[in-house]
Amino acid sequence: MSDEILDNLNDKQLEAVKTTEGYVRVIAGAGSGKTKALTSRFAYIVNRLGINSSNILCVTFTNKAAQEMKKRVKRLIGESSDVSLITTYHGFCVRVLREDINKLQYPKSFIIMDVEDQKTILREIYKELGYSNKEFTFKHVLRYIAGAKKNMTYLNYVLKSEGLKGENPLELIFNKYLEKQQRNFALDFDDLIYFTLYIFFNHTDILEKWQKKLHYIQVDEMQDTSENQLNLILLISKYHENLFIVGDPDQTIYEWRGARPEFLVNFDKQFPNCKTILMNQNYRSTPNILKVGNHIIKNNKLRVDKDMFTQNQEGFEVLHFHGKNEFEESLWIANEVKDLTENQNAKYSEIAILYRANYISRVIEQAFIRENIPYTIFGGIRFFERKEIKDVISFLRLLVFEDEFSFLRLINHPTRGLGKKFIESLTILSEAQGTNFYKTLVNNISNKELNRPGAIQFINLISELKELIKEKSISDLVKIILDRSGLSKLYRMDGDEDRLDNIKELINSMILMEIENKEAINLDEYLQEISLYTDLDIKEDNSEKVKLMTIHISKGLEFPYVFLSGLSEGVLPSAMSIKERRKRGLEEERRLTYVAITRAENRFYMTESEGFNFNTGLSKYPSRFIFEISERFYVRKGELSQEIINEAKQRIRNEVLESSEKFNIGDLVLHPVWQKGKITQRDDIKNEYIIDFFEIGKSKPIDFSYQYLKKYVEVTMTDEMLKEKRKAEEDWIEYLKIIDDDLDNNHFFNNSLT
Repeated sequence: MSDEILDNLNDKQLEAVKTTEGYVRVIAGAGSGKTKALTSRFAYIVNRLGINSSNILCVTFTNKAAQEMKKRVKRLIGESSDVSLITTYHGFCVRVLREDINKLQYPKSFIIMDVEDQKTILREIYKELGYSNKEFTFKHVLRYIAGAKKNMTYLNYVLKSEGLKGENPLELIFNKYLEKQQRNFALDFDDLIYFTLYIFFNHTDILEKWQKKLHYIQVDEMQDTSENQLNLILLISKYHENLFIVGDPDQTIYEWRGARPEFLVNFDKQFPNCKTILMNQNYRSTPNILKVGNHIIKNNKLRVDKDMFTQNQEGFEVLHFHGKNEFEESLWIANEVKDLTENQNAKYSEIAILYRANYISRVIEQAFIRENIPYTIFGGIRFFERKEIKDVISFLRLLVFEDEFSFLRLINHPTRGLGKKFIESLTILSEAQGTNFYKTLVNNISNKELNRPGAIQFINLISELKELIKEKSISDLVKIILDRSGLSKLYRMDGDEDRLDNIKELINSMILMEIENKEAINLDEYLQEISLYTDLDIKEDNSEKVKLMTIHISKGLEFPYVFLSGLSEGVLPSAMSIKERRKRGLEEERRLTYVAITRAENRFYMTESEGFNFNTGLSKYPSRFIFEISERFYVRKGELSQEIINEAKQRIRNEVLESSEKFNIGDLVLHPVWQKGKITQRDDIKNEYIIDFFEIGKSKPIDFSYQYLKKYVEVTMTDEMLKEKRKAEEDWIEYLKIIDDDLDNNHFFNNSLT
């Protein structure tokens, strides 16, 4: 075994690497070297235990993180090693489906749809049903579709042709969506996991094959795992029972996507024999920065208690700037950036400006333009969603899959004189003959509605390109496509140099991949691989520019200098998040703040300003998170008046009282419409009660925030009901006392601020 595997590991990392058997939970704080521990453990299992690398599954959340892990592992165990199972959840599911989706009568060359493909389907459906995007936005409908798929019953329709009932518009759209998916053998991102689980649940031989194959399973970023992802992992690890999970509940910022930090926090309760290892030494930040982060995050309840520490030098003090308006705030940031670069040897590329919401960047951009500070914004259009890249990928996809999404994109692009009437005729024939658009066109080219020069030219082009797949590399094939299709000429005439540069970058990435693989790459596999790239995969930008991005996008990144701007109440924490998810929302907002702080290596700045908050409709005041930190740990710039502090105190006190859930299971309540009822359930995830209403004889879900629900006390109550009522009242009184104590002890209200 190479000594390098265990080199430079601290005691906790070494313990994690050498604990190979059974259920292991590692709580790895920000900057604690978890990737080093994961990759070293993978290499240790291969070299010390003699397990083949193809029998180890290592799951992480982004393709970028998976690629980095693969590189590190290969350096430790050899470049020729099979590390294909260092992947994402979706990547693993694609691997399973490539082998076993035929059990569901689906071809192994199924299509993976991205968001643009989903929108293409919706455009067709809207046209067929007579709907418009004004009635139902794509965002709203896609959210509905994702929710409708969660219980997996839709798979009976897709795989067994069982009818789905639907009367309202959203149900009709969903049914049509499934029809078009099935017709194209297309899977969206959610389907990848649901189809895999369906195969495992219904084909025990397939499940057993994968269970026996995967002797060791490692899961990175466990705090971001959803319920279905957890089910998948628990299922495949059940045979060998060697499951190693790593994460930090304090960095859960994707609850709105289905992440459940409880899985990591309560893992030791689910598996009492599991071993827990705490990695709390930070290698990234200075002690001053860590103190700020520690003091904020300790206010959360849903976490595993830990304080991060570091042996790095003390470093610079954390600064908080309070501006009189947003222009003063942005100008202060710009001046600090200039001071860092002009007087303190910092590079623009080492500086990041983080914020909760994209709109906050506007005023910062204006200040940077005015002060001639170069900057770039992360999180714009993703590379593989850019128009010119989609054009090229669609050509490749059409050659392999002959899918309708790609066909519709390319049939008249560049223009071939094939308009709306041509597509309508083709659609009618396609549905009548039960074939895809391309086959229908080829089989019916003599039809007078289809026999056009542009259509014949298109068929000839696709036929020629199909013949070249076997003899040309992907990069060479793309060059030929660009030339023969007319796309290259179109982009040049368009005059947009960025489009041509992006195409070059795509080809260069293909060439690099071909060199690294040292063998021919299957076009089918390449297309499925790139279709898995998501908004979590940030393209590296090493240009000399300040980086502007949301906190969500910054997760996993680190910078020497970090500014957290717009740290105002109602923005961070988000008023909408607290309104929708109450305590859970507040805790996630606090975790977002913690993530922002722990991106910083050398210096950290917090900025906010007075003015008007259009989200809350109130004047702005500093975030409560600023004052959860003792003033000993930061220096304030700018004057913050006692009047603002007093106003903030009253507002937060009122908000806490108004947002508190007032009722418990068993409480009798009075509703202005349905009259008397009893609370039988409460869902803290959906923020709703289930109430049995006596007069109508039905149960109804009532939102926590509904203000007209009143507590009701019957004159004749049973002893049990009286006991429940007294317990509920005692709990409520105790809760109010805790609120008052928290407010009285909060630095926000007690510090003497100047």
